[in-house]
Amino acid sequence: MQPRNMSMSGVVDLAAVKAAGEAKAKAEQVRAEAARQGGSAAVSPSALVIDVDEAGFERDVLQRSAEVPVVLDFWAEWCEPCKQLGPLLERLAVEYNGRFLLAKIDVDANQMLMQQFGIQGIPAVFAVVAGQALPLFQGAVPEAQIRETLDQLIQIGEERFGLTGIAVDAGASEGGSPTELPAGPYDALLEAALSALDAGDLAGAVQAYKNVLADDPAHPEAKLGLAQAELLARVQDLDPAAVRKDAAENPANVTAQIAAADLDLVGGHVQDAFGRLVETVRRTAGEDRDAARLRLLELFEVIGVDDPRVTAARQALARVLF
Repeated sequence: MQPRNMSMSGVVDLAAVKAAGEAKAKAEQVRAEAARQGGSAAVSPSALVIDVDEAGFERDVLQRSAEVPVVLDFWAEWCEPCKQLGPLLERLAVEYNGRFLLAKIDVDANQMLMQQFGIQGIPAVFAVVAGQALPLFQGAVPEAQIRETLDQLIQIGEERFGLTGIAVDAGASEGGSPTELPAGPYDALLEAALSALDAGDLAGAVQAYKNVLADDPAHPEAKLGLAQAELLARVQDLDPAAVRKDAAENPANVTAQIAAADLDLVGGHVQDAFGRLVETVRRTAGEDRDAARLRLLELFEVIGVDDPRVTAARQALARVLF
């Protein structure tokens, strides 16, 4: 799934949140009361990731959000992208060392919370800051973009609400040694891919993901990462204005429509990208039709098969094919 907004700016504008001043005052009051009682004790790294249900939401999320941003991960056991995003968020929660708290919410067991947050598809990630709920992104998205969103969230929490996070006791794991997350069999390769992406080495990222898939063709993070890296590689040298002009003036040019669809998706215009390629499939035949269809299937991989926009586009594709 593509995030609904990859940046905290625009849709997520805390300056425009109602009663932000009251929320800040309440957060300060809660922290002052905690200070009078001796302050909050340091927590172990494992306590930075918690499971939350409807009964504990007030205590575990709303009250805690007065001292630290609480990131909500809405997930389900049957959701394949959730199995990729969840472990990534858990690792980042430990790495950020108390600057945010991760609360995991199983939507199957907490339908009321899902409805209250208006969740249309999962994984979906929100934040609660000083009692204020904010949408962050939807879908299993690249780590670099998640980090950027978290950094902005933490900065806003500090600047507008004075949230400085929670203290972490690095030696609080069993046996007194620091907690270390077990390394997976492909962690080094996946880390290499992310490092390549951060450095702008898209070819290197593509190869690193392919190395994982060579051993484990169904690896969800590598599949998604490869699809996204290949998409970025395809558009990095394109002239957006020229591509869009070509596509507008030559609706029958399949190559132009495919390039424009890639740009649509990178720009977050998911339904435009899907609609463009479905329409191209409808009005073409032979190799041209097959090329448009295959690119559409590739873009489905970038977004995630559980996304409702993918489901709708698959249905539209089926109608024009059959």
